Amino acid sequence: MAQFQNQELEYMINDGYYDMTDSADSSSEDNQNHSHRSLTADSMDSDFEDDFEQSKPKTDTSAEEARNGKDIQGIPWERLNFTRDKYRETRLKQYKNYENLPHSRENLEKECKKVNKGHTFYDFQFNTRLVKPTVVHFQLRNLLWATSKHDLYLMQNYSVMHWSSLVKRGKEVINVAMPVLPTLKYPGSFSRSLSRVQVSTMAVKDNLIVAGGFHGELICKYLDKPGVSFATKIATDDNAITNSVDISYSSSGSMRVMTANNDALIRVFDADNFKCIDNFSFPWSVNDTSVSPDGKLLAVLGDSTECLLADAQSGKEIDKLKGHLDYSFASAWHPNGQIIATGNQDTTCRLWDIRKPSNSLAVLKGQMGAIRSIRFSSDGQYMAMAEPADFVHIFDSQTGYESGQEIDVFGEIGGISFSPDAEALFVGISDRTYGSVLEFNRKHHNRYLELLF
Repeated sequence: MAQFQNQELEYMINDGYYDMTDSADSSSEDNQNHSHRSLTADSMDSDFEDDFEQSKPKTDTSAEEARNGKDIQGIPWERLNFTRDKYRETRLKQYKNYENLPHSRENLEKECKKVNKGHTFYDFQFNTRLVKPTVVHFQLRNLLWATSKHDLYLMQNYSVMHWSSLVKRGKEVINVAMPVLPTLKYPGSFSRSLSRVQVSTMAVKDNLIVAGGFHGELICKYLDKPGVSFATKIATDDNAITNSVDISYSSSGSMRVMTANNDALIRVFDADNFKCIDNFSFPWSVNDTSVSPDGKLLAVLGDSTECLLADAQSGKEIDKLKGHLDYSFASAWHPNGQIIATGNQDTTCRLWDIRKPSNSLAVLKGQMGAIRSIRFSSDGQYMAMAEPADFVHIFDSQTGYESGQEIDVFGEIGGISFSPDAEALFVGISDRTYGSVLEFNRKHHNRYLELLF
């Protein structure tokens, strides 16, 4: 992956993104890397208290307000010199997708499945600016995780935040600007203190938060225990970003933490004592890794057009998944363990049946950018994929992914997450003015009423 060496934590959106002028600024993943604003020294401390004091209820948007015509992000289009539709049209024309390997899209378009995007699977419920996700690296967008339909964890500047959609309140869980001091000692775990960690990726599962850092850091915290349980620097190379972390269970039932780094290694940690129990080497930087639901297979994606399936115990390659045209940065397993989805900078998500891995099962295309985050609902019915900015797509797996919903917003997307019961979908927007968390609730059809009418 690209090495983006920022010295201070920075925002992803440039100053002119919502400038009230007649024309919209062009934007791309490429040029945004060089147009960020560094935080001041004061913001190195916890900043969420000020956010809550300064925020007003009018900055949030409810479902009722949206039905009455308010923009779901609270963007005052009526005060701008262009309409929402005009801005969207300009944005689609001017956006430039970041590519490592230039390629022709002509043949790719022919492969992509035709999708009816007119469906609504999840209705807009609420948008809050009381928490504002931030992104450290423009290619890494796994910074949002729901642990229930009311509980969400996200990165905001140097804080791992908890947002309760029930009481509409945020709380800091970890402050990584100040020294991070592990509270537990594990013999042989090489735990150490860290400070000023720029969190590049994170995962939350079964009471455990794992965060990876821009300089090879790893931080682990159990939500039911005070302080940080484990912290260390797992890689020391100059270009040693922790690109991905995955919390899973081995086939024997023990909890594991997998990390993927730019140094071409996947490291395996025992979540009980945080010892590094294995590492797997690959021929290129590993951008993403995820373990199958049964704990037996490992998806490995990186600076290659090929994605790999490997044995989760040994790291030995089992199959190559060929079809993408650029580097991949996202993957997700269907709960049935037979389908793996991979997201790529060629603007597509490919679905693979691991029983027939020679050809992709389906190719799903985004609107304008790379596919940087993918999630399946826990019941397997829906798959959501996020582009770097503006678009989140939801597909119904029960229709062969031919029915879809398109969520159209403005701003960089820091992450997406279904709640474990699949009743809610959260979308994090990283923007200086309109940064927020959007909540969508699953739409349930009343079959009895449908029969009557």
